[in-house]
Amino acid sequence: MSKPSFHEHPLFPSARVVTTTYCGYCYIEETMYGGYYCNDPNCFAWFFHKKCAEAPLEINHPSHPHHLLLTNNWVFGPCDLCGEYRRTPYYSCSTCEFKVHLNCGMKPLPSAIEHPLCHDHPLVLLKKGKEKFPCEVCKEIFNGPSYLCHECNLYFHLDCVNLSEEVNHPCHSNHPIKLIAPENLMDNAEKNCFSCEKQPQKVFYHCSTCNFSICLDCTKNPPPLVIDHTRTHVHPLTLLSKKISFTCDVCGEDGKGGPYVCLQCAFIVHGKCIDLPRAININRHEHRISFTPHLGVGYSKCGVCRKSLNQYHGAYSCSVCPKYAAHCRCAVSLDVWDLVELEGIPNQDTENIAPFKVVGDDSIEHFSHEKHPLKIYNNNIICDKWLLCEACIHPLGFESIYGCEECGFFLHEKCANLPRKKRLIFNLELHSLEVANKVLTECMHCRVLFDGFKYTVNGLLIYDVHCGSLSEPFIHDGHSHPLYFNERGDSSCVACEDFFVHGDYMLGCDACDFSLCFYCASLPLKIWHKSDDHPITLYCGVKVSINSWCDICERELDQRKWFYTCSDCEVTFHTQCVLEDFSRLKPEKLIFYDGIKFEVVRNNNNTRLLCSQCDSRCKVSVVLEARDLENGYICSRSCLSSYLRV
Repeated sequence: MSKPSFHEHPLFPSARVVTTTYCGYCYIEETMYGGYYCNDPNCFAWFFHKKCAEAPLEINHPSHPHHLLLTNNWVFGPCDLCGEYRRTPYYSCSTCEFKVHLNCGMKPLPSAIEHPLCHDHPLVLLKKGKEKFPCEVCKEIFNGPSYLCHECNLYFHLDCVNLSEEVNHPCHSNHPIKLIAPENLMDNAEKNCFSCEKQPQKVFYHCSTCNFSICLDCTKNPPPLVIDHTRTHVHPLTLLSKKISFTCDVCGEDGKGGPYVCLQCAFIVHGKCIDLPRAININRHEHRISFTPHLGVGYSKCGVCRKSLNQYHGAYSCSVCPKYAAHCRCAVSLDVWDLVELEGIPNQDTENIAPFKVVGDDSIEHFSHEKHPLKIYNNNIICDKWLLCEACIHPLGFESIYGCEECGFFLHEKCANLPRKKRLIFNLELHSLEVANKVLTECMHCRVLFDGFKYTVNGLLIYDVHCGSLSEPFIHDGHSHPLYFNERGDSSCVACEDFFVHGDYMLGCDACDFSLCFYCASLPLKIWHKSDDHPITLYCGVKVSINSWCDICERELDQRKWFYTCSDCEVTFHTQCVLEDFSRLKPEKLIFYDGIKFEVVRNNNNTRLLCSQCDSRCKVSVVLEARDLENGYICSRSCLSSYLRV
């Protein structure tokens, strides 16, 4: 369906059951049984009621003498019928100023109800009021438009006036169901809703003969009794109006509600597993994955939750990675899937746009340095060991690099191969790799200040390449098992014990109690440092017979945490002393932070620089010079915060 004047993208029909979402037109939040969806990744609205998407462009309204036109021009103001503030689209009169909600236009509310189902006296319609009051039917406190009984001074939701103490419901045709409060049920009575499986907090409907319960929302918005969707199953599916324990033939998970069944094929399915998307992208895998009704052999664990997969049920699998698959529910969860269906869209894999072109046997043209080709240097034959990689701002180290000696521009080989487009676990958008600029940036996950390359979404969501290049399974020399992304929870980092832990995710081990923050996961295994003439090595929780103090800060060093050491000199260093607060900033560079200009300065003179905030001779290698202060230097994040407050 296309309505370009009301929604800029095409809408596609769907038989999907979508729980707890809102309609992009009427903004009512409820379970939707079929409707239309928008497949554009940048669209704020995703799913639409069928009746809303098919709303007529022109209507006659009983409350108004003129024709009303469906309008998408936003004009702030209340609905002239119910008093709630309008959202687009809405119906308006071209002759006068009459404007009503989409719902109020399609389903006009009577100004008075002489014989309501919910009450014994007539009710009159009231516009949205300022005071809050309880609905006499559902007991919920609200202050929107309502129906009022003047005789009893009782209020009713607009939808609740059609409910009475006893109703006949299509999902339970055997007996009438009665309105009841949870506290009035017997101990063994069913307290969860048959349809949505949630437990109502207020009143709901119940049949004491069949032990059948259904919440008020599902009473007003009942599921369809039959769904005919051949992409899910060749025969029509019928709602089983009884709660049973079952295993869904699509997702393989157990259910306890009322499923949809095909008796002819003994096929049983959750309502929300009908019409699952066929091809999708998720933020836990670099390639698109496709739905298959029977996974088959060769797969062991889900790529999202890492629990076992069942070969006899449906799942999502990757055609590029032969052993990667994910549970249906895991793949389409709202924090993993971007809500875009890719079936019928060519697989262009925009994530794999090459960051460079090969222009010779040993040269490339990288997008970040188009002035000159970058030449490869194997085994790091560049003599200056203090040169930094432009992308990660770590020393060039002990691996192959690409460089332009004319400009002094160098990249680690792995940094030169960073993809231009990438999906990150932190959110659902596709991130773009961008080069550094003069504005100092803070990584939104590890909170480290950096001015190297970054992954960003429209310049708003910004992550440094250290956090952005982590993927799962992550293999680290400091642990014998692969690591996977986990929500942080109460776990602490084994390397720093939360010294640098920020953000919602950590890397964890499924086999043992091991958690690693993203900052420590990206610590270089070997690095040069001015405090030693030899390269120093990262020790990952291995107790060794060497110093128990840091030779930089001269404080005690806990060998249970990770640290750097030189086996030739038998010296040890805290990781945070080697890679300081400003170690991801390139020296001799002018930057802006919080609107103030700074210069990144090496602290390598015979006399150490004096910090203007803590009044100490700084032992760190890199400091910030505040350009508006005479010889004003800043040595740490805490001192920078102090300076900005002043």
